[in-house]
Amino acid sequence: MDTIKIEDIQALCNARKIIWSSHCAQRLIKRNIPKADVKNALLNGEIIEQYPTDYPYPSCLVLGLTLKQLYLHVVGAIGNEALFMITAYYPNRDKWMPDFKTRKEQKQ
Repeated sequence: MDTIKIEDIQALCNARKIIWSSHCAQRLIKRNIPKADVKNALLNGEIIEQYPTDYPYPSCLVLGLTLKQLYLHVVGAIGNEALFMITAYYPNRDKWMPDFKTRKEQKQ
């Protein structure tokens, strides 16, 4: 499976087959993002970037909404019949276009 489908993410989320990495758990605490907001973003979101060469499993970036209707980016991977949560963050307007789907050009 090189390309992840949002339907597969949502099915694993609904089946509660989610593995929260310690890195992700720490970032959620630091950024004050409840797991319920991550799940909501995955259930109503869309994949905006694919990372097929990530190891150990291909991953992707999902743009979705929190329970309070704030935009949230979630990075996750699918492998071994589970959804691995890598990180989540509120997109930064300095790095993303207003739709939060398109990265701004990086100035060098």
